[in-house]
Amino acid sequence: MTATPATTPGFGRFFLPGPTEVLPEILAAQTRPMIGHRGKGMEQLIAQMMPGLQRIFRTTRPVYISSSSATGLMEAAVRNCGGRRVLALVNGAFSERFAKIAQANGCETTVLEVPLGEVHRPDQLRDALTKGRYDAVTVVHSETSTGALNPIRDLAQVAHEAGDVLLLVDSVTGIAGATVETDSWDLDFVLTGSQKALALPPGLALGVAHPRALARAKQQSNRGIYFDLVEFENYILKNQTPNTPALSLMYALAAQVVRIERETIEGRWRRHLAMAERTWQWAAEMRARGIEMRVLAPEGCRSPTVTCLTVPSGRTGSAINEAMKAKGFTISAGYGSLKDSTIRIGHMGDHTVAELEALLAVLAGVVTE
Repeated sequence: MTATPATTPGFGRFFLPGPTEVLPEILAAQTRPMIGHRGKGMEQLIAQMMPGLQRIFRTTRPVYISSSSATGLMEAAVRNCGGRRVLALVNGAFSERFAKIAQANGCETTVLEVPLGEVHRPDQLRDALTKGRYDAVTVVHSETSTGALNPIRDLAQVAHEAGDVLLLVDSVTGIAGATVETDSWDLDFVLTGSQKALALPPGLALGVAHPRALARAKQQSNRGIYFDLVEFENYILKNQTPNTPALSLMYALAAQVVRIERETIEGRWRRHLAMAERTWQWAAEMRARGIEMRVLAPEGCRSPTVTCLTVPSGRTGSAINEAMKAKGFTISAGYGSLKDSTIRIGHMGDHTVAELEALLAVLAGVVTE
C-alpha cells in the first residue's frame, strides 16, 4: 500500500505557544550535507553566527549552544550556579518546573509563589531575601502557561543588592520576542529554547553566563559533564561545542540568525509587541460584544509572545481548541490547572499582524457560535 503524503496548510495558521511555526526556507536549511563537527567547517559556522546571536541576547559574552531542550540549560543553571540554597519564584507551570529542578539537584529550595497570571514584584523579592540566606534565585521571564512577564531587570537589581546572589533566568518565550538586555540588566544566566520566538525546530538551547556565574560554577564539584558551563565556555571560545552538536539544527539556526539580522532584533521586538497588543485589543472587542474573554495577566505584566485568555462561561479551552483545528488553525488550550478555563495564543516567531488578524477573525466566530 502506497502512503499518501501528509498535507499541511500554508504558513500562518499555527499559533501554538511552542513549538512555533517554522518557515519553509529555515526547514530547508537543515538539508545541507554533514561536516565534521571538530573541523574548520563547524568553527566557521559558529563564528559566522556568533555576532548575530550576541545581538539577539544583547551581550558581548559568548552565547552557548546546547543540543538539548531548554530544560537542559535550566538544569545546567542550577547544577552550576545554584549553590546550596535556592529561592524559586513561581507563578506558573514552568517556573514550578524550575523549582523542581533545583530540588531534584539537591538544592535546599524555598518557593515564593504568586497567583497564576501575576508576576513577582521587586519588593516581594527584597523581602524574601532579607528573611533568608540564598545563593541563587530562579525565575521565568515569560511564563508560557499564563502569559505573564516578570520584570527581570528589576529583579536582577534586587538580587544583586542582597550580596552574592545569582539570578538564573528562563527566557524561553522571551528571547527574540520580548526585550532582553543581558548585559545592561546584569543578568547572571539567561537561557532560551530554539522552538519559541527564535522560530526554529525544537532541539537547541542557548544561554549566556556572566563571569559571576562562571566563577560560581568553578566552585561546584558536582556540576556534571554534559551541562558543565565551564566546558561550554572553554569550547565556545574556540567556536566549538563540548559535545556532538545537532548539526542540522545548527544549519537552521545560522539561517535564522541571518533573517533576524535583516529584521533587526529591535524590529522583531516591535513586531511581537504589535501582535500582542492586537490580541489584547481583540479581547476587549469581544467583551464589548458581550463575550466575556479577558487577558489573564494584568496590564503592564503581559508577555509580547504569548497571551492566555479566559474563556466564556459554558465553554472550555479544549473545546475551543478543537473547533479551531476543524477550521484549519492551531492554538492551545490552557496549561495544567488552567486547561479548561483558558486558551493560549502564541503570537511569536515569524508570524505577522496580518496573519494574526486572520486567526482572530476565525476565533471570533468560534467563541460566538
